Formats: sequence, C-alpha cells, structure tokens
Amino acid sequence: MLIKIERFFDKIIDFIGNITAFLLVLMILNVFYDVAARYIFHNSSIAMQELEWHFFAIIILFGISYTLKEDGHVRVDFIYDKLSIKKKAVINIIATTLFVIPLSLLIAYGSYDFVMDSYSINEISEDPGGLTHRWLIKAMIPLAFIFLIFTAISFIIKNINIYIGAEKFPPKDLQETL
Repeated sequence: MLIKIERFFDKIIDFIGNITAFLLVLMILNVFYDVAARYIFHNSSIAMQELEWHFFAIIILFGISYTLKEDGHVRVDFIYDKLSIKKKAVINIIATTLFVIPLSLLIAYGSYDFVMDSYSINEISEDPGGLTHRWLIKAMIPLAFIFLIFTAISFIIKNINIYIGAEKFPPKDLQETL
C-alpha cells in the first residue's frame, strides 16, 4: 500500500519537476534573447530582464522539492555515509519530520501576508516597462513550500518503505552500503 502511495506522490512531483525543467529552458532562451538584444541590437527590455529572475526564482523554489524527491541534496556528514540503509532511512525520516516540514510550514505561513499585501495593492514593478502582477511571483513562495511539504511526506513514505524493506530499489547513495 505504501509503495502505491509513494508512486502516486512521485508522479505528481515528477510532473512539477518537468514543468520546472521546461521553465529552465524558457529562462535560457529568455537570457539568450536579452543578451542578443542588448549587445547585438543595442536594445534592452526591463520586462525581459525581470522575467529572468522570475523564472530563476520559480526554478529554485520548486527545484528544492524535486531534489528532495531524488535525494540529491548535498550531504557532508561522514558518519551518515557509513551507516546501514535502515539507519539512513531513520535519520531521513526524523530529519524530514523535525526540520523540513516545520520550516516549510513556517515559511508558507509567514509568506502568506507578504503575498496578500502585494495582491491587495496590485503591486507592479517599480521600473518603467517592468512586469505587472508582482504578486504572482511572490505567490510562488508559499506555493513552493507547500509543495515541499508534499514532497517531504513522499520522502518520509519512501524512507519508511526502505526501512521496512518494501522498497526494492533504494536510491543510489543507499545502494552503496548494501
């Protein structure tokens, strides 16, 4: 049963990861256009420059969750690497429960007023020719951390599956200790 739940979560996270990858391609094209316009045609667009950091922000915010799903965050703990698969799973469960989820809740909750203030005044760019609807990019902050909570739950389920032995193919870093 937990394997099916894990696979369901993984499909949703992979879908968001694919959207994030697509946004990365759009950001690269946007930067290419902006650089070409600036240096070849001596023309620049404030809106295109702002769009670059909007894309970048979304990629980073949602990339955190996808990286957690793939267990790709950097670890510098020399003790963790020498532990058994089950001990690593327990550490992942505890750390995710005690640190990732509470911090994500704090940021999602704390950024809500930030977004609502921006929405209520219909905040726009301060620069002439900049983007309107600044609240849309600000809304990505709580949304991304709610998604991180969703991903953290999936990560906990994955590690429970590893701990109970239901996960047949644990992540690569865990396979090294087999």
